[in-house]
Amino acid sequence: VVTAHMRMSGMYWGLTTMCLLGKNLQKEMGSEALCDWVMSCYHADVGGFGGGTDHDPHMLYTLSALQILALCDELDRVDKDMVCMYIKSLQLSDGSFQGDIWGEVDTRFSYCALQALAIIGRLPSLDGESHEGVELAEMGKSKAINIVRAVDFIKECINFDGGFGAVPTAESHAGQIFCCVGALSIARALHVVNVDQLGWWLAERQCDSGGLNGRPEKQADVCYSWWILSSLSILGKMSWIDGDKLTHFILECQDPEDGGFADRPGNIGDIFHTFFAIAGLHLLGYFKRRARAGEVVFREYRDIDPTYALPTDVVKRLGLPAQVL
Repeated sequence: VVTAHMRMSGMYWGLTTMCLLGKNLQKEMGSEALCDWVMSCYHADVGGFGGGTDHDPHMLYTLSALQILALCDELDRVDKDMVCMYIKSLQLSDGSFQGDIWGEVDTRFSYCALQALAIIGRLPSLDGESHEGVELAEMGKSKAINIVRAVDFIKECINFDGGFGAVPTAESHAGQIFCCVGALSIARALHVVNVDQLGWWLAERQCDSGGLNGRPEKQADVCYSWWILSSLSILGKMSWIDGDKLTHFILECQDPEDGGFADRPGNIGDIFHTFFAIAGLHLLGYFKRRARAGEVVFREYRDIDPTYALPTDVVKRLGLPAQVL
């Protein structure tokens, strides 16, 4: 019950992990029925998705729902114009986005908004076109977000150390950095980032254990294997950390009995950390190395895109925009 509001995101974490492990969602996971459940969480009157059936719509779960539908190649089920209008309704005059009608603002929601719009083909670019080349005049300017202001708000969240916070003046945090770098990658606006300074801050998150933490003086946590590695990948700075030590840390976090991954060695595994562990290992090239060594099973594994946290073949099929340095 206490995690019911997170069910949509939990399904995204689990299904994406299965995709990365080379599993067929239709044959092995019953993707059609899963998408039926996703659509049961859709609020047709406003265009957003809740985290579970009968839950209020929210930006976070709207993105997770669209990611699931994209994984299953079922995006035709959703009214894309209504989803676009819902996301636009949550943008404020300074370019930021609320998570829902109750008003919380966070750079997480900026990332969710831009990725969701890219997935449904309604993302305007800084030069005034959608990523599919549809002129805004044709799409209807009233339906488009203000992407210039969206980028300006993210820029306002840059701190003196090169990192990003949840809102202007908030502490730099690796999770927020991924959201901001990812959003800027989607908007093709990485020029606002001080790449070397931010790359240094991210590289400094590697602890003696080989794992990565989210802020100075915190313990390493497997989830940052994604938040930080994906950001470094987008910025072209993957070589700034010790990949072998990080790989060892991630593998130490796997439960030898149930196969799941925990936040750190010795703890109980969960679907959240399992997804980010597998995603991090993909970015580190771990599975490709094992495939090249002759382990046939790893040849079926799929790569992950550092900007969208979706399999690269799905990103390619949808023609999703991204800037990577």
